[in-house]
Amino acid sequence: MPVKRIATPIITFKTVLVKVGASTIVHVPRDASAKLSSRGQAMIKGTFNGVDFQTPMEPDGQLSHYFKVDPKLLKTTNTKVGDVVSLTIQPIKDWPEPEVPADWQKAIAASTKVTALWPSITPMARWEWIRWARATNNSETAKHRIEVGISKMERGERRPCCWNRNLSTEPDVSKNGILLEPTA
Repeated sequence: MPVKRIATPIITFKTVLVKVGASTIVHVPRDASAKLSSRGQAMIKGTFNGVDFQTPMEPDGQLSHYFKVDPKLLKTTNTKVGDVVSLTIQPIKDWPEPEVPADWQKAIAASTKVTALWPSITPMARWEWIRWARATNNSETAKHRIEVGISKMERGERRPCCWNRNLSTEPDVSKNGILLEPTA
């Protein structure tokens, strides 16, 4: 029996670029976000005012998503906060490698078990470990989460568990997992 493939949606919308903290973001309209299969983080590709891009989208903690706009993309498209932008996005299954923060690199290198395990887990799972640890403004909490993560991976766990993946994990633009209101 042939495997039924579910087509990933192509989502088109217009929105206003806003500033939250120091970041320029696209806050995806709720009706567009609802077309995604997950309320959690999603990797997308698409066009931003006609220019190709790829980025992770974070949940906003209120049943939608947002993403920080790379300053290079703003420059290429000659856009700024307050401009209306046209987007076409599509979720993708192939996640690029995350940028592994220095504290994670050091902790992974200190454990032979995790050094062996880390390359064998999926890129999406590696993103999740990093997201889970960074979802705090408290450096001691983040450090503790990395220690706990390393301990779990030493026991063979491949993904973080028991946390709400539908909340924002970027403390510079959110509070208690909820995207902050735009500042401009």
